[in-house]
Amino acid sequence: MIIDWANFTPWTALAGGALIGLAASLFVALNGRIAGISGLLASTLERGAEGRGEKALFIFGVLLAPLLWMTAGALPEMEFQTNWLGLLIAGLLVGVGTRYGSGCTSGHGVCGISRLSPRSIVATLVFMAAGFATVFVLRHLFGG
Repeated sequence: MIIDWANFTPWTALAGGALIGLAASLFVALNGRIAGISGLLASTLERGAEGRGEKALFIFGVLLAPLLWMTAGALPEMEFQTNWLGLLIAGLLVGVGTRYGSGCTSGHGVCGISRLSPRSIVATLVFMAAGFATVFVLRHLFGG
């Protein structure tokens, strides 16, 4: 393994992780709800769902964060190693997976594991293993 020391940013990564943990903790403490993004997004789209306004504001904050970051400095450069069709298919697969798995990385990985939820621990292990397997297959078997 080779570490790109010029782009290795442990302090900003630590700060970002702490802010995610703080936001998730405050959301559950103040609202009694888990800050799983897929669940929040799905419930903001449901008619008559409880707390739609506060959930929409939380999602708005998640979307606003990169814009606020740009006032302090440039966003990290993003590089996609696929075309738009590949991104569309990947997005659809992630969406289907979050519905079947009853949550996403933020719901299970951040909030569920911190609550020692067995279901979330298993879900996180499964989606991490699936991600590792996908990268292995695409890089080593298909040469991508």
